Amino acid sequence: MRSLHPLVVIPEAAEVVGLPEGGAFTLLADASQTAGALGANRLTVGPGRDGAAPHYHALSTELFYVVDGTMEFLLADRVETVAAGGLVVVPPRLPHAFGAAAGTGADLLAVLAPGVERFGYFRRLARVQHGLEPFEGLRAEQDRYDVHFVDDERWSSLRGDR
Repeated sequence: MRSLHPLVVIPEAAEVVGLPEGGAFTLLADASQTAGALGANRLTVGPGRDGAAPHYHALSTELFYVVDGTMEFLLADRVETVAAGGLVVVPPRLPHAFGAAAGTGADLLAVLAPGVERFGYFRRLARVQHGLEPFEGLRAEQDRYDVHFVDDERWSSLRGDR
């Protein structure tokens, strides 16, 4: 059943989870706050930094809006460069990855619909990026967070030297 109550998140109330080199997740809406309709976060990444390793979502469509900077997106078998103002929609089960283009930082709004409870995932991912937790711990949680990791040589070779 859908919620009949609006959700308003003011900037000062959003949890900010810091990432290396000045990046951050701003946690805006989790599935439990939207009656499962969607989840939303804002991701800021430093120049050339990865936003997400190759993965897919079995249940949800993911929408990305590039607020600032330029992002590179792996979308199945191709890589697209998307500048500020661009939109990317990734259907369920399509492998994808993304990161800031070389020499530029980026700011990205991400919306996952239907929503999956994922704030815990973003907190853990930050710990992984800070070297406080091994990446393998996230692999064990793939079903819980609907983030299923895949290997992709194309993305590794494109992003490997950053």
